[in-house]
Amino acid sequence: MNQFLTQKELPESERPYEKCERSGPEALSDAELLAVIIRSGTRNERAVDLAVRVLNRPGAKKGLSALHYYSQQELQKLKGIGKVKAIQLCCVAELAKRMQLSDCDRKDFFHSPQSIADAYMGRLRHCRTEEIILLMLDTKGRKIGDTVISRGTVNMAVLEPREVLSIALRYEAVFIVVLHNHPSGIPTPSDADISVTRRLAEACEIVGIMLRDHIIIGDNCYLSMMEKGFLQ
Repeated sequence: MNQFLTQKELPESERPYEKCERSGPEALSDAELLAVIIRSGTRNERAVDLAVRVLNRPGAKKGLSALHYYSQQELQKLKGIGKVKAIQLCCVAELAKRMQLSDCDRKDFFHSPQSIADAYMGRLRHCRTEEIILLMLDTKGRKIGDTVISRGTVNMAVLEPREVLSIALRYEAVFIVVLHNHPSGIPTPSDADISVTRRLAEACEIVGIMLRDHIIIGDNCYLSMMEKGFLQ
């Protein structure tokens, strides 16, 4: 006898939609929230059970943060996840990242290494390869703009001071901050990180722009070159 209960056969108290309607989304578990997005399971598996498998991603990253580490192709390899569901889940992860960025993207927000790291943590901490971002500030330390200098590299040494200064001068920046992530999750600077930071600081001084900081983003942690004394 098949003991499997479909989503409709579950008691209402255990159905994610009904539970959300009755008690609000905060009452749902991570798997139940994801099940609402997934909507349907397979012949032998409920949407909630499928969501549990998604959250238990093989490797170190599990739970909701695991969504940031799946590619669409990897999601489609999971039984019960087709192209449409894979795209939906990738969009959920991207939406979460952009929501965090929108909360931090205020012109008066960038007043300390902590505030800058907080603003870019969601964007960089889950990247599988290094991404280098240039943040440009005005005379009062307010954000003028930011741009990706390099993406998909494995080494900070690819950063060219000429390229950085060309962009900063075009934006008429007075201060700049360089940020990049370490896919390992550990923000300890390499010798190359320190060397290229000092070269960039010297180049900035020549043209009258100040390199305020170089911040390395790890997994929910950061390191400020300025705070650690690598920048005067």
